[in-house]
Amino acid sequence: MAKVAFIGLGVMGYPMAGHLVAKGGHAVTVYNRSADKAARWVAQHGGRAAATPREAAEGQDVVMACVGNDDDLRQVTLGPDGAFAGMAAGTVFVDHTTASAEVARELAAAAAAGGFAAIDAPVSGGQAGAENGILTVMCGGEPDVFARVAPVIAAYARACTLMGPAGAGQLAKMVNQICIAGLVQGLAEGLHFAKKAGLDTDKLVATISKGAAQSWQMENRHKTMVAGEFDFGFAVDWMRKDLAIVLAEARRNGASLPVTALVDQFYAEVQAMGGRRWDTSSLIARLER
Repeated sequence: MAKVAFIGLGVMGYPMAGHLVAKGGHAVTVYNRSADKAARWVAQHGGRAAATPREAAEGQDVVMACVGNDDDLRQVTLGPDGAFAGMAAGTVFVDHTTASAEVARELAAAAAAGGFAAIDAPVSGGQAGAENGILTVMCGGEPDVFARVAPVIAAYARACTLMGPAGAGQLAKMVNQICIAGLVQGLAEGLHFAKKAGLDTDKLVATISKGAAQSWQMENRHKTMVAGEFDFGFAVDWMRKDLAIVLAEARRNGASLPVTALVDQFYAEVQAMGGRRWDTSSLIARLER
């Protein structure tokens, strides 16, 4: 059993922190900007709620965070009330936020200066993966530090891999989002074409999903895409945030991402249609306007 703080109880963090108690058997302290949500989590799972990230981090073995973006991450870690101000030498900070590789390296350096360590550990699997405790976690940091925290992360992960030094986890998550963006656009166009051609989409997918076209998105989203239902997890607003990080990193490292940039603009069109909170499979909606 470890003493763990979890900062950020959004749609991902809330169930992840719950698994730390229910599956991991850890003693968990939570912090959330909305104190009501933290109180609700404690009522459901036990543990305690802290008034600040610093208070949550004090006396812990591991401090975890899952917040919105780079700025949110700096806000909960740095400064007099940030988690880093409460962390003792030898402890580990694990960041599950999807953020930039730049901020991951910045926080790793700040942690080292404070005598503790940091791991960037963005996740894939969406809200359902968090609720079911089957996330995929991509990590950046030192091997010995990763070995210490991997058993804790296992409470909500089915796969947890060290990808390289600080920032490598965030870079791996960027690749994940690049692949998803192109794949969903391809699936949207395929289903749109099938409908225009008068094909039975259920029969079609049952056939082609047994071959090279198969994907998780095809298996799990084709019915809802055809039905025009887009209330199933990862929102367009979040994807555009992630793709902005991807495209900024590509400008730095010289990667050519023409399809990713195009799909990002397609998501902007979905936002303009009122689909900011629709899930990412809503790319088909812009084809059927």
